[in-house]
Formats: sequence, structure tokens, C-alpha cells
Amino acid sequence: MTGFDLTELLAERGGERYDLHGRHLNHQLPRMLHTIGFDKVYERAEGAYFYDAEGRDYLDMLAGFGVMGLGRHHPVVRRALHDVLDAQLADLTRFDCPPLPGLLAEKLLGHAPHLDRVFFGNSGAEAIETALKFARYVTGRPRVVYCSHGFHGLTTGALSVNGEDGFRDGFAPLLPDTAVELGDLDALERELGRGDVAAFVVEPIQGKGVTAAPPGFLRAAQELLHRHKALLIADEVQTGLGRTGDFFAFQHEEGVEPDLVCVAKALSGGYVPVSATLGKDWIFKKVYSSMDRVLVHSASFGANAQAMAAGLAVLSVMEDEQVVANARHTGELLRSRLAGLVDRYELLHEVRGRGLMIGIEFGRPKSLGLRSRWTMLQAARKGLFAQMVVVPLLQRHRILTQVSGDHLEVIKLIPPLIIGEREVDRFVEAFTAVMDDAHSGGGLMWDFGRTLVKQAVANR
Repeated sequence: MTGFDLTELLAERGGERYDLHGRHLNHQLPRMLHTIGFDKVYERAEGAYFYDAEGRDYLDMLAGFGVMGLGRHHPVVRRALHDVLDAQLADLTRFDCPPLPGLLAEKLLGHAPHLDRVFFGNSGAEAIETALKFARYVTGRPRVVYCSHGFHGLTTGALSVNGEDGFRDGFAPLLPDTAVELGDLDALERELGRGDVAAFVVEPIQGKGVTAAPPGFLRAAQELLHRHKALLIADEVQTGLGRTGDFFAFQHEEGVEPDLVCVAKALSGGYVPVSATLGKDWIFKKVYSSMDRVLVHSASFGANAQAMAAGLAVLSVMEDEQVVANARHTGELLRSRLAGLVDRYELLHEVRGRGLMIGIEFGRPKSLGLRSRWTMLQAARKGLFAQMVVVPLLQRHRILTQVSGDHLEVIKLIPPLIIGEREVDRFVEAFTAVMDDAHSGGGLMWDFGRTLVKQAVANR
């Protein structure tokens, strides 16, 4: 090979992908993928589909954990990135004010007119870190309240407001924090009464379990916080940019105006990592209170031209192609068709969510035969039945989904926001076939369940 040729490199060594990960990266990832049969090789992707070497399509109902809001390789975003590279801009000089960050900030703030300024970073966790720092600085208080089962990232500050012990174990000490249950206003008021709370950070719909804040909770929480001179931080990293059928999920509740809003994921167009922390003018002016503090919070790659171009292209596509309206319409179609199956299958407990963020929850069946199998799985590890559903969806029907969280019997659907009735039909038909198999009392699904039980017991 002369010089660097990416195409040639991939042709020569692409087949080593799982071995390379096992030797040089997280060695448990290939092990896990081999165990559950997810060790596929995808050759290319377009829109809501992956394709293997034989040209078979796989429907993506995961969207890279929500990153691929427009699907993969949207032509408008691709063109914008080609254009920004070809422009050879003087990027990241650190001592100028390039136009693209200002233009993207202007566009984003247009969707949250009560907010005034934006800080650009590189990931959802970084957006949360920014909000935590700003809230603690402007209030002069150390403690942050968050929700049980919430997820806000895995860097140290974000981990401090993570509601899952499995992520936190072994990484203490963290920031001063306290968890309350989503919807528990009394618990929130008790914590605020201690006088040391800087902010309450909340997902309008929790990614883990797809649990929405109860009606009226965010508005009431906001009033409590402001009465106690604390801030409301809305984590819209996954729910923002149209995912729930409104541009931001907090907009489903009238009168909710968070002090800080964190976005990321879909803003990238699936190409360039980018995040944004939107906030009120007084917060930014207090953090950046003088020229001496001009760099008191910054990011080396924040507001780079490629990320800004991707974000601008994403927002343009969302407007031109009415992506938010499609998420609302298609999401309601998918949710209602799945909800119609609850009475048909005793293992299917509930279907919930908003827009194209849908949770499918499984529960204890009534019939003796199914109940004994369910009990076997639960004794080994809670969440195994949901995994039993995810695997045949991929193996037999070529549909990629995910279990919503550890020890949860919930599948989360967060597909690209561009899907339509064709994809809804395909998923519902496949899911129905898998449920029919699960209720048949035997077959490959329960054979695989026994394999999962053995694996779960071996890992204890």
C-alpha cells in the first residue's frame, strides 16, 4: 500500500473486525455479540436499513441509540459535509467568531424561544456536564437532584446523576446528589427545602423503560424549583429533535420552560459528534461574567465547522421533510397497532410512549405452562424474556431492536424518524410472529431462553 487508502485498508482487514475489537478494545463486546447471535457483518447502510454482503436488508429500529434521527447517509447532510470540507475554512482558530456556530445556535433557539444562548460540545454527556457546571456556579449550591432510573451519561459529573447503580458502582466519590422518583413532587420539595440544591435534571421521557413524566409534573417541578431558587435542566439528548412528536419533549406540557436544555445525538446527522446546551441569558452572563472568564468553560472541538454544518443540514431537512410531523403520525400508528396486541398475548403487558419512542413491556403470564417458563427466566435474571424477543427479531426477521435497560422486561423502539407505514407493517408482522412462537409453548425461542439462563447463571 502506497500512502493511505481507506478503501484498500478495509478490503484487506475489514474481515478482522471482531478479532480486532477482542484484542484492542472492549473485549466483552464481541463476546456478548457472539453469545446472542448479533455478530452480523453489515456492508453498508441507507436510510432506515442495513445491508449485508448478500444484499439482504435489515430494518433499523434502534437508530444508533437515537443518533440516526434522519436515518443513515441522508443526502442533504452528506452534501453539507462535502461542501464544508471543500470550503477549506479556517476552523478552530480560537481567536475569531466564525458564522456557522452562530447560525446553528440561532436555528436551535428558534425552537425554544424562552432560551437565549448556546454552548456547543461533542456529546450528550458533555452537554449534561455543561448544564451541571453552569447550574452549580450560578446558584452557588453543590447538590443536584435527579430521578431514579434516569440516564444522563457516563462521565463523572453525568454519572453523579445516573439513576442506575450498575453504572455507578466502583466510581465513587461522585458529586453531591440525591435521587427522587419520577413524578414524586413531595420528595423533590423535601430536598429543595434543605437549601443546597442547584438544579433538578430530568428526562421528559426516561430512556430506561420508556417512562414519561406524569402529566403536570414538569410544570409543578419547575414552580417548586424557582420558588427555591434552583434550576430545571431538561435532558433532551434522546427525546429532542422530534423524537416524541414535538421538537422538544418538554413541549408536550404547556408552560414548561426549562432553564437549561441539553441536546445531542440526532443533531449530528449521524456523522459528526455534536451537542448543545441551551440556556437563559442570565445564566450565561453570570458564568462568563468578564473577559477574564471568557474561556472558563470551553471544548477543544466544540463548534467545529463540520459539526455545525451537519447540525444546520439536519435542522433544514427536518423542516423541509416535516420530520417532526412524521414522527408524531408514524409513532401513533406503530404504538396503536402494537397496543392492539396486548389483549391477544398474555406475555405482553403494555405498550407506551410518544412519537417514535415506544416501550413494549412484557409481564407474568396467567397460564400455567407459560408461567413456569417465565418463572425460570426470572429466577436466572430479570430481562431475559425481552432478550428472547430481540434475538429472533434480528435472526429470523432481520430487524434490529434493543432491550430498554438492564433487568427490565422492556424493548425500546427508537427508529429513524423517517420511517413510514412500510416499516410499521414489517415490524408489527415480525413482532406478531415472534409472539405467536413465544406463546406456542415450545420451539426455538424457549430453547434460546435456556441458553440465556445458563449464561446468566455462569456470570453470577
